[in-house]
Amino acid sequence: MKRTLGTCYYPEHWPQDIWQDDTSRMADAGLTWVRIGEFAWSKIEPNPGEFDWSWLDKAIETLGAKGLKLVLGTPTATPPRWMVARHPDMFACDAEGRARGFGSRRHYCFSHKGYFAESQRITRKIAERYGANPHVAAWQTDNEYGCHDTTISYSDSARVAFRDWLRVQFGDDIQALNLAWGNVFWSMEYRDFAEVDLPNLTVTEANPAHVLAFKRFSSDQVVAFNRAQVEIIKEYSDAPIAHNYMGRVTDFDHFKLGEDLEISSWDSYPLGFLEDRVGATPEDQRAYARQGDPDFQALHHDLYRAVGRGRWWVMEQQPGPVNWAPYNPAPLPGMVRLWSWEAFAHGAEAVCYFRWRQAPFAQEQMHAGMLRSDSAEAPAIVEARQVAEELVQAPEVQPAQAPVAILFDYDADWAWSTQPHGAGLSYFSLILDHYKALRRAGLTIDILPPTTRDFSGYSLVLAPGMMHMPQDLKSALAESDAQVLYGPRSGARDGHFSIPTSPLPPALTGLDVQVARVESLRPDMPVTLEGGGAVVGYLEVLEGQAEVVLQTEAGLPVALRAGRQTYCGGWLDGPGLDRLIADLGKAAGLVMRKMPEGVRTRRTATEEFWFNHRAEPVETEVGVLPAAGVLRRTL
Repeated sequence: MKRTLGTCYYPEHWPQDIWQDDTSRMADAGLTWVRIGEFAWSKIEPNPGEFDWSWLDKAIETLGAKGLKLVLGTPTATPPRWMVARHPDMFACDAEGRARGFGSRRHYCFSHKGYFAESQRITRKIAERYGANPHVAAWQTDNEYGCHDTTISYSDSARVAFRDWLRVQFGDDIQALNLAWGNVFWSMEYRDFAEVDLPNLTVTEANPAHVLAFKRFSSDQVVAFNRAQVEIIKEYSDAPIAHNYMGRVTDFDHFKLGEDLEISSWDSYPLGFLEDRVGATPEDQRAYARQGDPDFQALHHDLYRAVGRGRWWVMEQQPGPVNWAPYNPAPLPGMVRLWSWEAFAHGAEAVCYFRWRQAPFAQEQMHAGMLRSDSAEAPAIVEARQVAEELVQAPEVQPAQAPVAILFDYDADWAWSTQPHGAGLSYFSLILDHYKALRRAGLTIDILPPTTRDFSGYSLVLAPGMMHMPQDLKSALAESDAQVLYGPRSGARDGHFSIPTSPLPPALTGLDVQVARVESLRPDMPVTLEGGGAVVGYLEVLEGQAEVVLQTEAGLPVALRAGRQTYCGGWLDGPGLDRLIADLGKAAGLVMRKMPEGVRTRRTATEEFWFNHRAEPVETEVGVLPAAGVLRRTL
C-alpha cells in the first residue's frame, strides 16, 4: 500500500483564474489527493431545483488534468438558507429544547424526514453527474458527524423517531420496556410508547436506562443517515467511500457507521485537541503546546484503522495555528512532518492537509493553510514537500498485528457519560490513560471493536471500563491465550443499565472476584498503593480468593488475578498503571521499554519508527533524536 499526501481545497472560494496555478503548485509539492465540494451546496444548487454544475465541472477537470485525484464530498453538512425556508423545523434542538439556528454549519436534525429526503436528493444529483468521472477517485459523506454537539437532538422529529425505534427494540411491548428500564421506580411506568418522551427537562436526572437508550437511538440515526448516502453513491460509482470522523467525538458508533464504508478517516488537530479534548495537566499543556500530546493522535490513528478495517486516512491534518481552541500556538518547526510520519507509521494510506490556502473571510480566517491568504507559501507546505520527497524512497506500508490490543466500545462511553459517578470521569479518559501506559512501555497497540471474539495472536488484551460485556465476549477472552485486563466497571451493567445481582459484577468465569462497593474519589483524595502509585477518581471494594496483584497501603486489594485474567478495581494514576502494565507485560512475555519522556515508538511488519515530541533533543537507545525528530528504521 502506497503512502500519499493531499490537501483540502475550496475552488468556490477563489477566482477561477488562479485555479490552474493552484493545481500546478499542488502537483509540484508532491500531493496526490484533493478533497473538494463538502460545503458547496449553495453554489451547486443556488435555488431549489436550479443547478449550476459549470464551476464544479471546471474545477474537477482542472485538478484532474494535472494528475491529481479527487475526493468528492456530499455537501449535506451545510444546507443552504433556502432549505431552512422549505423545512423550518429541520433544526436540531439542544437539551433545553432550543432550536440550533442557521448561520454556520451542521444545522439539521438526523431524524427530520424532510431533510433526510433532501440529503438523498442532492447526493443522487452529485453521484449521477460525477459517479463515472475518472478524476473522482474517492468520496466523502457529509462532514464530521457529531461535531459541535450535533448527534443528539431533542426535537419533535427526534421524539417521534425515538418512539418508533423503541417499538422495534421491545417488540411493541410497553411492559417489556417498563421491566427492562425499572420504571416501577418513582412511578415511571408507561402505558403506551406514545407516552415516552425524550430524557431532557426532567426535574432531576432522568432514568439512566432511558438516557442510554436515547443515546443508542441517536447513534443509529447517524448510521442510517450515512447509509442512505452510501447506497446512492454506490449505484453510480465504484470508488471507495470515506467519512471524516473527529477526535474524541464518541456520541455515535463509528464502528457501525464504518461497516458501510471502504475507508475510515479522521481530522487531526494536535494543538487544538491538547487544549480542548486531551485533558492534559497544565504542565503538559505548556510542555507540549507546540507539539500536541504524544499519545492522543496515535490513539485515534489506531482507533480509525480499526473502524476502517485496515484502510484509513487523515482527511484533515493541522498545518499551522487553528482558530477554534482556547489558545492557538504555531507548531514547532518539524511537527507537521512528524505528524505526517506518525500517521503513516500507524498505517495511514493518505495524509491530507487542511487547508490549501488560508481563507481571508468568514469563520476560519485565523486557520492556517499550506499557503497564506495572499498565496505565498506557509511553513506547512515546506514540510509537506519534504515528506513527499521522503515518501519516494520509503517502502509501501506493510501492516502487522500488534502484540497488544485494547477493546474500544462506544456503548461503554455512553454508559459512563450517563452515569460517571464522579466529576470528570469518562470512559474515553480511562482508555487514553491505559493507552498512554502501554506506549510509555514502548509497545505497539491495536484497537479492536467490541464485537471481536477472536483474540488469536495477541499476548495482552485490555478491556477497561467496558460496562456491559456480553457473556460470549467474556468467554472468548477467558479462553484466549492472552493475558487479559478488566475493570474498573467492566461488566458492571446489563444491556439495559441494571446492576446484575446474581452473581455480582464482573461475573468472570475462572476469576473469583466480586465488586462489593464502589466510590468515586475527590481529586485531592488519592488512595496510595503499596509499592508506589495511587488510585485516583474511582475505587471498587473487591472480594474474592484470587491472587492479589496490587493493594492499597491499608491492605485492601485493588487488582486480583487468576490464571491469565486480571481485574483492577481502581482507576490508577500514571505510576500505578506503569506498574500494572509492567507486571502484565512480563506475564505475557512482552519486550518492554521505559521510553524517555515525550518519545514514542511504533512498529510495522518492516519498519520501526521513533518520534520525539519534545522541544529539545533526547538521547534514546537508537541515538539522539532532534526536537520534533523522526527516525525510521527498516527491520
